[in-house]
Amino acid sequence: MKVTVVGAGGNVGSTVAFAIAERDFAKEVVMVDIERKDGEKTFYPSKGRALDQWETAPISGFDTRLTGTVDYEDTKDSDVCVITAGIPRKPGMSRDDLLEINSNIVESVTKELVKYSPDTIIIVVSNPLDVMAYVAHETSGLPSTKVMGMAGILDTARYRAFIAQELDISPKDIQALLMGGHGDTMVPLPRYTTVAGIPVTQLIDKEKLDAIVDRTKKGGGEIVGLMGTSAWYAPGAAAAQMVEAIMLDQNRIFPCAVRLNGEYGINDLFLGVPVKLGHGGIKEIIEVDLNDEEQDLLTSSEKAVRSTLDEFKKLMEDK
Repeated sequence: MKVTVVGAGGNVGSTVAFAIAERDFAKEVVMVDIERKDGEKTFYPSKGRALDQWETAPISGFDTRLTGTVDYEDTKDSDVCVITAGIPRKPGMSRDDLLEINSNIVESVTKELVKYSPDTIIIVVSNPLDVMAYVAHETSGLPSTKVMGMAGILDTARYRAFIAQELDISPKDIQALLMGGHGDTMVPLPRYTTVAGIPVTQLIDKEKLDAIVDRTKKGGGEIVGLMGTSAWYAPGAAAAQMVEAIMLDQNRIFPCAVRLNGEYGINDLFLGVPVKLGHGGIKEIIEVDLNDEEQDLLTSSEKAVRSTLDEFKKLMEDK
């Protein structure tokens, strides 16, 4: 079993690779990134990080081989490919600038991946997530069951972590569901949130729960405000969990950004919904019952994601 992580010279990509290696279910993890130049010196971050991680194997006790490379030929016959490549939005950069730059990166990366692994499964982590998953799907020519975005697991993890903190309990006992786009328009669903089977609404009052929901929506921004850069431990672990579910055919139920074709009344859009994840990718899109308030929130999220997608499509038309 072979996994490729693109953008593995960066924090998120290298964390994905290391989390997969430590779980020890894959034969090999290939870490791909471009070389970096500093004056006359050339550095190879993916090779360096792969070597550093492999040197922990005798300590951590895993057998998964880690290979760093700049050559996509080394990714040949990968079962799953994770795309973390892209740049964060910088001061003075418009959303259109970010869309254009990252869509070009994701398109180029996807072409290289399917060239050497035409039957692979692609997990997109690059932002803006929902649109980048759309780009990877359109570029790859793969069925929609084999291309997805990682966002819901990360957002759900933050939500569960905050609830555990509030109640001073183990996060292992919390089950939760979020839907919609990745960002301020995500749709946490307290009605589907339980603590050891107990509805969370019986344990936390509405005001505190609303504050937790709001903190979850702004979770990424909170990390940026504290560190001056975006998160990587939780996103990396979330992507690794998706890879594990697919490669071990676990049939896990996770919220993932997937292409909807009529589910929830939504068409031709990548949006976060619960799915069954296992061998072959997305085995089933699960439609849960939403009340009027929840449906309105999902509709608002859909509109926000579609607006970004429309901006991307216009950029492509104007090229």
